[in-house]
Amino acid sequence: MTKNITELIIDDRNSNTLHASNGMDWRVISDTVMGGVSSGKLIPTETNGRHCLRLTGDVSLENNGGFVQASIDLLSSGLLDASDYSGIEIEIYGNGEVYNLHLRTEDTRIVWQSYRTSFHALPHWQTLRLRFDDFQPYRIDKPLDIMKLRRLGVVAIGREMHADVCIGRLSLFR
Repeated sequence: MTKNITELIIDDRNSNTLHASNGMDWRVISDTVMGGVSSGKLIPTETNGRHCLRLTGDVSLENNGGFVQASIDLLSSGLLDASDYSGIEIEIYGNGEVYNLHLRTEDTRIVWQSYRTSFHALPHWQTLRLRFDDFQPYRIDKPLDIMKLRRLGVVAIGREMHADVCIGRLSLFR
């Protein structure tokens, strides 16, 4: 039997809460978990007519810090097998800054390990298709195993900046 599903929706943002379509909850994480002083908040809102989650905050490099992140687990239990898909499609509205999309897998056991790609969040709604092939390993020697995805994060990282990015619909695409 062939699959006709061209996408797998993670969050369609039809909820005006932190609860996503996949049954999981979004959360904000900052470098304070490691002694940094960056701050952030994540709120459901509407921007230019679209429901979204708005991640705002200030990234500071003080105390070896440097990130603010909106993250979501991809399944309530186990790992997501994305081998039938080519990458992640995300609707973004930003403040002109460069952000990262981070993936965590079964192999990323230490908090600073991830697979990363960057994108420019322009000050208008745009739909980005980020291919799994574009994700680079960070502080891990293993290649990205898309059969074992655990978590996804939209991250302001690595330099002092004011984060202000809206996350709209999020899915896997073929």
